[in-house]
Amino acid sequence: MYPPLDVPKPVADGVWVVDSGPMMVLGIAIPIRMTVLRLEDGGLWLHSPTRHTPALAEALQALGPMRHLVSPATAHWVHMPAWQAAFPRALLWAPAGVVERARGQGAVLRAAGVLGAEPPADWAGQIAQAEFLGRGFHEIAFHHQASRTLVLTDVVQAMEPRLLPWWVGLLVRALGAAGPAGGTPRHVRLVLRPHRAENRRVAERLLALAPERVIFAHGRIFAADGTAMLRRALRWLL
Repeated sequence: MYPPLDVPKPVADGVWVVDSGPMMVLGIAIPIRMTVLRLEDGGLWLHSPTRHTPALAEALQALGPMRHLVSPATAHWVHMPAWQAAFPRALLWAPAGVVERARGQGAVLRAAGVLGAEPPADWAGQIAQAEFLGRGFHEIAFHHQASRTLVLTDVVQAMEPRLLPWWVGLLVRALGAAGPAGGTPRHVRLVLRPHRAENRRVAERLLALAPERVIFAHGRIFAADGTAMLRRALRWLL
């Protein structure tokens, strides 16, 4: 975990992270992070919203009005209903299949649109995006152009074993996703491989953007030398 939790912490101009969790995956507690970007109109763009609390919502509103709630990947929607209830005028965006998956688990998401390889007009020219595809898997990568910050979700993770229960740390190492170097977990590689050529082009496109930093939903941030560290983390795909 990366305390303090459930508070916005500045990373760059117009960029904050909110560390929270843990997130339970198959009974395993792992850290989870939301990234917040401020758009040119002053509105806030929330990537993978974490648990909603009144104090967190108030702290974010002090930074700007809530404009967009972004589910960036297939499994990153579970906290969306609470945020959408708290901010009904904010627009919710998600990749293909997320709304249906949520409905199958009893959650109703009111989506403004489906996310893909190209950004909607709402943030085109400010946040570039690209789509990783796999078997039953979608992840949208986002690049905040003003700060040269790349925001990823599950395709690269960098969970630090020293901050985890010992047995979870061993699992993270075995999966090839341990921080600080990070990598693509082996189970994520398996679902990406059927679309390897397309996903390689996505990785190359992201590297060409030359991000200064890379923020992940799980694990340590690449706070400097982002492009070089990302290239190493994705070397299996390039």
